[in-house]
Amino acid sequence: MGSQINRRTFLDFLGKGTAGLVISSRMAERLLIVPVAEEIVGIAPSGKDTVVLAKGLKSKLLVSWGEAISSKDTFGFNNDYIAFLPGSNDEALLWVNHEYVDPLFVSNYRGLKERTLEMIITEQYNVGGTLIKIRKNKKGHWNMVADDPMNKRITGTTKIPFNWDEPIAGSDHAIGTLANCSGGVTPWGSILTCEENYDMFYGERNLKTGEVNTNESSLGWQEFLNYPPEHYGWVVEVEPNSGKAQKHVALGRFAHECATVAELEDGRVVVYMGDDKANQCLYKFVGSVPASLSEGTLYVANLGTGNWIPIDWETSEVLQKKFSNQTEVLIRLRQAARYLGGTPLDRPEDIEIDPVSGHILVALTNNTSVKNYFGSILQINEEDGKHDALTFRPDAFLTGGEETGFACPDNMAFDAIGNLWFTSDVSTTSMHRDPYKAFKNNALFLVMREGSQAGQVLQMASAPVGAEFTGPQFSDDWKTLFLSVQHPGEDSLQLSELTSHWPDGGVSIPRPGVITISGPLLDEIQGLV
Repeated sequence: MGSQINRRTFLDFLGKGTAGLVISSRMAERLLIVPVAEEIVGIAPSGKDTVVLAKGLKSKLLVSWGEAISSKDTFGFNNDYIAFLPGSNDEALLWVNHEYVDPLFVSNYRGLKERTLEMIITEQYNVGGTLIKIRKNKKGHWNMVADDPMNKRITGTTKIPFNWDEPIAGSDHAIGTLANCSGGVTPWGSILTCEENYDMFYGERNLKTGEVNTNESSLGWQEFLNYPPEHYGWVVEVEPNSGKAQKHVALGRFAHECATVAELEDGRVVVYMGDDKANQCLYKFVGSVPASLSEGTLYVANLGTGNWIPIDWETSEVLQKKFSNQTEVLIRLRQAARYLGGTPLDRPEDIEIDPVSGHILVALTNNTSVKNYFGSILQINEEDGKHDALTFRPDAFLTGGEETGFACPDNMAFDAIGNLWFTSDVSTTSMHRDPYKAFKNNALFLVMREGSQAGQVLQMASAPVGAEFTGPQFSDDWKTLFLSVQHPGEDSLQLSELTSHWPDGGVSIPRPGVITISGPLLDEIQGLV
């Protein structure tokens, strides 16, 4: 172990002001007393069809696609965001998103035979989310509690009401949730699951003609089910005990990557959100009453001026000229944000709040339209460290490329002492091709907060062929990192030409799944030894 961080160095790290000490005093105090780890040795990029880990780490498969969670339900496909809800007696609840399906594996279809409604129904079941009870054994390993009464599914067929006074596309509810990418957890213990690339399921409406553009839909569900595209693209709140869900219209409609929640001293909440598409915007919702995701104001970020611009039809002449009411504004939020001067960004994906400084980190994955191939991590410094501030200063936190050793940052998580962990999202079609050859498979990275390696990007794990790691989430004792392995073998052309056989090996078909990562190195990094 290295020497302890001293208080002066710590305050210098926080930068101007000490708002971070108020925001997370327990984390700050811990960082002041834990020893800094000796030199951490990462791994080189890998092209192997397995989970490759740094020495001192070990992984275990927790649950995978198709596995029974109860007598009637199975684990969904392409797992993404993970929420860890601690319980008692070494038990917890784990929520896992299911973003989309690959028809080759899920419904045995990829344009080689006639598409049927039965195939669509099977695909609908495999998106949404899964809630499972997990229990830690005497060795410290987490396992699913099969057939526990808490185990349940939310799918593409679940009836979900809108939390809004006016109907959305003629209805007070939607059928199903889908495109569930990242998410968040509220201070009151509910789960926020975010609908991202909704257009790949039911298309998107052409604003000029009013017709649904089927070119937007790669899965083509709208050919069998006449569900309005406007029913998707929202943040969905799920109450874990009952399984009841609602879609929050006040948070706007776009390709939601995440919904990261901060609670203010008076009980009001702030929700940070990114629109995961090239040249789209960064948003935040500021509640006007405690514990509400429906009463408040939605803002879009202008990085040029450092202002959060309110998206409010009643007070904006610009919006009143373009839209008939606030409901239409929220449905067509991308257009409204552009009219108001929201800054187009390089695919804003996951957003996390630094637990020590209180700054906001935004993963900007890439933007090939402006020749930004490797992406970056943006830091938002709210004025006076207040999450409900209306002004901020944007800074570059990390820039991707061969010099820093990573490309296309995506999901992020902070550990017990505020070290940053993040995953990469090089698309399957781009992987192992220029300009991404040097990075090989997607990976998990670590940025140490202190010590001789502070600020360096260290690769700690490599994903199987065609996969990406998503949803990093620590257990409440910090000794386990839960991680999704999404879309292994996604570039397989047919079942006889598989590019991955993870996790079972041999000639098996690939199955997305959740793994746990633990070991002495994870403890050492966080000063837990």
